[in-house]
Amino acid sequence: MPIAVKDYTWEETESNVNIVVPLKGVKSHKVDIFSTEEYLKVSYPPYFFEVLLFAPVEDTKSSAQVGNGAVVFNLTKKEPVLWSQLQSPDFNNKEFMRQKREDVIKKAHERAEQDAKDKADKKREADRFSIKEQMRVDDEERKRIENAKEEERRKATEELEQWKAQQKALAEEEKIRLLEENRLREEEFQRVKSLEDENSKQEQIKKQQKKKEKKKNIFESEAKGSEVRKPGHISVSFTERVFPTAARESQAEQEDEWLRKQAETRRIAEMFDKDLTEEEKNPQWLRDKGSSFFKAGNYHAAINAFSHGIKLDSKMPSLYSNRAACHLKLGNLIKCAEDCTKALELLTPPVPQNANSRCKAHVRRGTAYCHLQLYVEGLMDYEEALKIDPSNEQLKIDAERIRKIIQGTEEV
Repeated sequence: MPIAVKDYTWEETESNVNIVVPLKGVKSHKVDIFSTEEYLKVSYPPYFFEVLLFAPVEDTKSSAQVGNGAVVFNLTKKEPVLWSQLQSPDFNNKEFMRQKREDVIKKAHERAEQDAKDKADKKREADRFSIKEQMRVDDEERKRIENAKEEERRKATEELEQWKAQQKALAEEEKIRLLEENRLREEEFQRVKSLEDENSKQEQIKKQQKKKEKKKNIFESEAKGSEVRKPGHISVSFTERVFPTAARESQAEQEDEWLRKQAETRRIAEMFDKDLTEEEKNPQWLRDKGSSFFKAGNYHAAINAFSHGIKLDSKMPSLYSNRAACHLKLGNLIKCAEDCTKALELLTPPVPQNANSRCKAHVRRGTAYCHLQLYVEGLMDYEEALKIDPSNEQLKIDAERIRKIIQGTEEV
């Protein structure tokens, strides 16, 4: 049965009340304290202490300390007045105390629920603030990223414009160089022609002099009565030549190369549209432009760019290889194989510098052959690619799968 503690002490001022309740040897961690504005209870079995205060106190401003063998309450009065007694006159009314305990416990539960609700409201408010703050930070980060991207676009645009200006300047310099070479060749041609004309005149004069001498000799022979030989005609034909000088076997290769370059220059000049920009006349620019179209998924535009670049320079293997990649994406398998074959013909001799390009061309052609169900031809291309890049694990896996399809151990 619980034992009520009677040997407590208390003292008061007009604003405070101090109560000291002895713990009677009970450890502090076994003490349970319950307090409201009017009611105090300390339970430490088998002892308990309770008091119904004479007047209400400020519960939020009051405190209770456990230690040194006692519980010390420091209570702040709501009204600054001396009580003269600690207990309420109704403390000895058992029915009143029972009802008071129930009311106090009910109010304590309501206050605890209100505190929990207030705590939850504060937590929700803190969560909303955290979300808003995170949204603000995310918005700032997004703006920072957008600004960085815009700066990168601006730099890329400036670099592109600089590259265009450089290419334009280089094209202008090349044009001036070609014009200067043509002028020098024309001057040399005119000089040689002048020399030949002069030589021809000298030959004509010599021929006329010989004719005169011959006629003179004939007349002299007739005058002497000797027999004169009848005149005849000798026809001489010359092989038509572009160069004014005589044909020499040691110069034939250089002359053919010069004629080929002139023909290519005239072909490109005739092909140019007057509405084309300087960049659109540059096969390297067209290759880069086609690659950007390919990355964006615009394969038809990429094919147009690569095809125009091939018209300008049919000896650039990367144009054929890149166009083959576009045809493969669009399912133009035969055209893909043809472009890969042309790229491989131009990628000669096989050197380490063009190994990566040759490997890509073999893989693309092998893939096209496999889509056409020409697995043997496709496997041959994959094996050639593995010879170039023997450490490529994906190539090994693809080649082994094609080999199993050919052997019939794996379905397509």
